[in-house]
Amino acid sequence: MAGKTSRGALRIGAVAYDPKVVTIWEGFKEHFAARRTPIDYVLYSTYDAQVDANLSGEVDVAWNSPLAWVKSQIQSGGACRAIAMRDSDRDLTTKIIVRSGSDLNSLADLKGKRIAVGATDSPQATLIPLETIAEAGVEPGRDCRVVYHNVMVGKHGDHVGGERDAARALAEGRADAACVLDGNYTAFINEGTLDPGTTKVLASTPAFDHCNFTVPAGVPMERVQEFAEILLAMKFEDPAVRSFMEMEGLKKWLPGRTSGYGPLERAVRRFQYYGEAASSAGN
Repeated sequence: MAGKTSRGALRIGAVAYDPKVVTIWEGFKEHFAARRTPIDYVLYSTYDAQVDANLSGEVDVAWNSPLAWVKSQIQSGGACRAIAMRDSDRDLTTKIIVRSGSDLNSLADLKGKRIAVGATDSPQATLIPLETIAEAGVEPGRDCRVVYHNVMVGKHGDHVGGERDAARALAEGRADAACVLDGNYTAFINEGTLDPGTTKVLASTPAFDHCNFTVPAGVPMERVQEFAEILLAMKFEDPAVRSFMEMEGLKKWLPGRTSGYGPLERAVRRFQYYGEAASSAGN
């Protein structure tokens, strides 16, 4: 039964995609304790395990990837709420890039080509860009070859490793195109994974949103409200939490919204990522 932990500390689920996750949540835990709203955190090795734990009531709130949010909605019949997200979670795009000297000028030109993507469960480096390519009339796996880079499957691409490998595949001529998050494209150039001037953007995906704090039905709203209010009141200028916010990749927490998950929902339906249930869920 969801919310079974409601009389103690609010339990937050998070996925351990990097050792820094422990540091982040230890810092946030202290911040909430100082405001007499105790939380505890439970780490999971995969988002699938976290979704199951959240919907069964093992944790009250889950810090979910976008794909974990979509799965939660499918399995709960749309009963979950997105209560907060980072400023950096909104209006992202993925770039489909090619070598600057290639004769590829549109998505239609990808027919017969090799498309380097991230892990099979990466929303930004695989599912959403493949949906964009399919929408342009190039069916992945039929009209073009998809080259997956399955680094840490289960983490939904949060670690960026598979995405970086996709960029390397393009740079080394093992792929004709690669799919990388807009911000990561710049980072890969700055760090030397991609040499400046050697690639160009063929197309961009529609804008989409990333992570959110997900709450299933049955968790007392007053407890969630306390958590959300303290979260949204965090200040980047506060030295007590600034380093943890930096590690989590944000400058401000924002209220959750669900309008930015359309591109991923369409991809999940098109590729039947979660089976027939996904094909008939949502719009």
